Amino acid sequence: MNMDIVARRGLVLLGCGKMGSAMLQGWLDGGLPAASVWVMDPRPSDWLKATGVHINENLPAAPAIVLIAVKPQMMADALPVLKPMGNGDTLFLSVAAGIGIDTYEDMLGDKTPIIRAMPNTPAAVGRGISAIIGNTQSSAAQLDLAEALLSAVGQVVRLDSESQMDAVTGVSGSGPAYVFHMIETLAAAGEAQGLPAELAMALAKATVAGAGALAEAADETPAQLRVNVTSPNGTTQAGLEVLMDPETGLPALIGKTVAAATNRSKELAGG
Repeated sequence: MNMDIVARRGLVLLGCGKMGSAMLQGWLDGGLPAASVWVMDPRPSDWLKATGVHINENLPAAPAIVLIAVKPQMMADALPVLKPMGNGDTLFLSVAAGIGIDTYEDMLGDKTPIIRAMPNTPAAVGRGISAIIGNTQSSAAQLDLAEALLSAVGQVVRLDSESQMDAVTGVSGSGPAYVFHMIETLAAAGEAQGLPAELAMALAKATVAGAGALAEAADETPAQLRVNVTSPNGTTQAGLEVLMDPETGLPALIGKTVAAATNRSKELAGG
């Protein structure tokens, strides 16, 4: 990725928890010099201290980008120190859930280039997916820069409007937790059918991970992949008849699950 402008003008990372650390690792692995990164974090980890980046030092006056990766409840305390960088050509990229672009414009100035992103936790192993949307002040080059930075931890998609972000939160932002629970329940069901707990969990983890990798790599749709492994009147069909029941099966349940998460995202943004 082309990080020349970041290497030249600097990058400020506000918050370096799991998501911030995963992204920083990706940038450093991609060749970004540690000396061009400033991290502001009240409890820097031993790993962070060993990277060679600037930690809690005086910030550059006009860095290329400020990446906001603190918890939403810490935002009011964290942002005032960055306000002097607003209304200029410093790009603010936020991965904080539930905080709209208008909130940042209120805090930093309405001429500030701001891009909002929703990554997810598989970013920790370089398999995340992030959705981004920018305000009218963010240029095409800045959107490209945000995409390059987030590509260090996985795929990036661009939204048509910020209103789509709540649904993105419901699907990919919260989605890993749904899949983790599916692994739990699949393992528990195997145990209930007589498998040792450790074996059932190993089978469940590998099955979900393998199916996900196949779905991503295959040319066929997930629906076609499902058909491919379903023999008439076989074991898979017997299981799917329960799982795909329109009233009691997965379609209705996942629909309600994603709707609940999406609605909660809307409530948090409004509150």
